[in-house]
Amino acid sequence: MPIYANLTAAELGSSGAGGARSPFSDEAPMIDHWEDTVDVMGSLQRPKKVIIKGSDGQLYPFLCKPKDDLRKDARMMDFMTSVNRLLRKSPNCRRRRLGVQCYAVTPIDAECGLIEWVPNMVQLRGIIKGYWESLKLPFTHSDVKSRHAAAMALPSSKRSEGLANLIRALMTELPPVLHLWLMEQFGEPSSWFEARLAFTRSCAVMSMIGFAVGLGDRHLENILINSSSGSLMHVDFACLFDHGLNLATPEQVPFRLTQNLTHAMGMCGVEGAFQRVSELALDQLRGHREALLNVLSTMRHDPLVEWKKRNSHEDTSGRVDSQEADKELAKIDEKLTGVLQAHGTLPLSVQGQVQHLINEATNVYSLGQMYIWWMPWC
Repeated sequence: MPIYANLTAAELGSSGAGGARSPFSDEAPMIDHWEDTVDVMGSLQRPKKVIIKGSDGQLYPFLCKPKDDLRKDARMMDFMTSVNRLLRKSPNCRRRRLGVQCYAVTPIDAECGLIEWVPNMVQLRGIIKGYWESLKLPFTHSDVKSRHAAAMALPSSKRSEGLANLIRALMTELPPVLHLWLMEQFGEPSSWFEARLAFTRSCAVMSMIGFAVGLGDRHLENILINSSSGSLMHVDFACLFDHGLNLATPEQVPFRLTQNLTHAMGMCGVEGAFQRVSELALDQLRGHREALLNVLSTMRHDPLVEWKKRNSHEDTSGRVDSQEADKELAKIDEKLTGVLQAHGTLPLSVQGQVQHLINEATNVYSLGQMYIWWMPWC
């Protein structure tokens, strides 16, 4: 069984008289054996880190996830790979080395699969909570829960303002700390500058991709940062096509752009490299709208994708899903033409659309409506 993770097309070799590359080259490493040591992760499903030794002598770590259908993640990787190809075609994007971190996803069946273990990745949640503890900042789950319950108990006319005030208070009590990690991790000024730039650019590109496909559930455990480069990587793509609107607490922001992220971008915040890179990325997405919609349309008849919230009395023939799929793909089409419901039927320019999305993502009233353990103050 060949191991293809982390191998480029050139590394997979070539064959034939014309030198055409073969996806199943004889030179590709094969599985020699599985290492005996297995690390069990601490999350809810207890995924296991396993290591395969290849016939080339290299070690290939993978994360084995139980009780999780990874076929949707695999197709999202295909989509993101297509976006990376489009970004490389643009001189402005290529010069800035824009792109998103992809990784190999190998579904085994409907309930488990293997995910490539990308080295040097650290969860944002662990970094931020670590600094809160070291700085002795006053954070307890019970305190936040009780204060949020008190805000939710306010009359409906005052609830929105009460939730916004709670977010403002928590943002003050628990100030941003991610920039401290960047300074400690990248001690030299030049490496720190490059890491901060990589952080900002990767955040911008993934924000535009996430907005386009309606990616939700961007809590701090689903966003990782590379400790050797500073770039971000997103994981867990189960909440696609604006499914976040169907959650018990509907999501109100297009992507995560909370204070730890904006503060780590430097003194310009979102008004510097983040905004410019977002415009470049969105311009490429809009310019290749039809090609990207063709990639997404393969999911139209896919039973893996939940297009709407299920009720027990709904038709299970697939007709409802097909209709809802058409609606969701039409929404993505509108997004990629600059049409936003809040602005009627007239399309916005790329710059206007990016500014509108930034305003939505940083609106404290929208953040106050988010699920509290999404940690919108963080």
